Amino acid sequence: MARGDTEFVEFVRAASGRLLHAAYLLTSDRHQAEDIVQTALARSYAAWSRIRDQDPYAYTRKTMVNHVIDRWRRPMREHPAEVVPEQAVAGGQGVVVERDWLMDMLDGLTPRERSVVVLRHYFDLPEADVASELRISVGTVKSTNARALGKLRTSTANGGRR
Repeated sequence: MARGDTEFVEFVRAASGRLLHAAYLLTSDRHQAEDIVQTALARSYAAWSRIRDQDPYAYTRKTMVNHVIDRWRRPMREHPAEVVPEQAVAGGQGVVVERDWLMDMLDGLTPRERSVVVLRHYFDLPEADVASELRISVGTVKSTNARALGKLRTSTANGGRR
């Protein structure tokens, strides 16, 4: 292995489960989540010599969120097949989100609201960090978060129905 590869492998083992969970929360699609995490990890590996001594998890998380945002801006036109050509990685399904109602609630949010809620509450980032990662103002983070939480409360009060 090249110098630093073993460190990267350890990082992937430690971080990939949580990154996959977050990607699923952002997309509601297990396959897209796996693609997004793989892309973020590939980009992190390319920058590993620069980031390994800093905070590789934050770099990978930011890369992942940026990739999700790029997909909203430039959606890929795909035509999914009826049959999945390969089996999913064992153990991945249990790590992702087990509660369908949470995904239903998140599906009721706009992409920006969803990103703010996931970064703010799943990753427990301060408002300033969320603003920096999404390239929006702190005030926009606050108002978007308040609006999104209001929508989630309304959905929950209605028994999960939007």
